[in-house]
Amino acid sequence: MDQPIRDYVCVDLETTGLHPKYDKIIEIGAVKVRGGQETTAFSTLVNPGRALSEHTRELTGIRDDQLQGAPLIGQALPEFLAFTEGLPLLGHSLLFDYSFLKKAAVNEGLSFEACGMDTLKLSRKFLAELESRNLGFLCRHFQIPHTAHRALGDARATSRLYELLCGRFFTPEQAKEFEPRPLIYQVKKEQPASRGQKERLYRLAADRGIELGVEVEMLTRNEASRLADRIRAGWMGEQGSS
Repeated sequence: MDQPIRDYVCVDLETTGLHPKYDKIIEIGAVKVRGGQETTAFSTLVNPGRALSEHTRELTGIRDDQLQGAPLIGQALPEFLAFTEGLPLLGHSLLFDYSFLKKAAVNEGLSFEACGMDTLKLSRKFLAELESRNLGFLCRHFQIPHTAHRALGDARATSRLYELLCGRFFTPEQAKEFEPRPLIYQVKKEQPASRGQKERLYRLAADRGIELGVEVEMLTRNEASRLADRIRAGWMGEQGSS
């Protein structure tokens, strides 16, 4: 590879938490770059079917009422996949974002295989002397404009960081470090919650006088089972202390 990849899609997500097995996407932001220059952008909120935690609201500034009318992941994801046009992906800790996208794709019956470059890995390689390789720190260090903890702002900042790293550190000898690599995340399709599970959740909520804080009709079987277990555990704990 004589030159770094200059045609790619840089993507970033905001999510309800850090674990793709349990958490959901709430925002997708991406920029398409051709020849090292942004050409188009993609940005959408995503309704996760659950209430956000206070931490997530404070971190992102996204509110529950903003998500209520947002598209579901089954609507947003095909649009994002079409936007990528099969280009390599770019991200800061890219596998984190890819794992959420891949899980969502599998659950929606969509195929999503990709390769990509990771600015976090490049920064660890070439900026080892810095005290942090956090995106916010690097943007401050290199004076890159950055709207933190919003998906499109993070994607734009990551793209600018990548272009800076290419300009400073790409050489034919270091070309392998900049090559797109296959993104691998193994996940199985989850089955939707059964009618019996949904009915049990509604009964549990009614019996305990609580709000579930989720769209029950959107739950998978595993999610419904975990939620029922948490409700029972909380109720038993309260009863035991009375």
